[in-house]
Amino acid sequence: MIPAFLLILCLNALKEPGRSEKFRIITQVWMRVFFFMTGIRIRIKGKEHFDKNKTYVIICNHRSFMDVPMTTPFLPANKTIAKKEMASIPVFGTIYKMGSVLVDRKSEESRRRSFDDMKKVLALGLNMCIYPEGTRNKTIEPLQPFHNGAFRLSKETGKPILPVAMFNTAKVLPADKTFFFWPVTIRMHILPAIDPSALSMEELKKAAFERMKAELKM
Repeated sequence: MIPAFLLILCLNALKEPGRSEKFRIITQVWMRVFFFMTGIRIRIKGKEHFDKNKTYVIICNHRSFMDVPMTTPFLPANKTIAKKEMASIPVFGTIYKMGSVLVDRKSEESRRRSFDDMKKVLALGLNMCIYPEGTRNKTIEPLQPFHNGAFRLSKETGKPILPVAMFNTAKVLPADKTFFFWPVTIRMHILPAIDPSALSMEELKKAAFERMKAELKM
């Protein structure tokens, strides 16, 4: 982490979207080394569903703290909506802030400001990655009900929803265990995008939920 941290500090001199693009390259190299050394293997399916000429609101299921180290480096240049309190962790917090739009979930003002910040991210041509379940899923169900934020963002900006199904991250870092790490193969399935133009927000949310749920049950 320390070599990655030092390189990431240098990115403060760059402007967006170049800063986020370089950030993704650094974190991808870092994570590939980390995963190789810890025995984790990565399998990504559905890259053909990502059009480099488009900007997306990417949504992912959320079962583990291992989800962010997968989505940030291995999905095309994006920022992730993230909890503000994590940014206070020494060293890691600096890296965390660089790749995130921070939100204090207890503050209505912070939630409004983060929504505006996510619009700015999309306007820059960067993708916005959101976990619509809102928190880690600790149930036996493949998905928890989705919150509205990602779908409202898609409707207001006209950016397609790109669903991504994550597999096995909870086997690496389970939500119910402390000081536990187990190397497995993590899979990430990029699913066909959903155009928001002909759907209401509720229809868009339902379509995304059903598509991801079906994939996770396979």
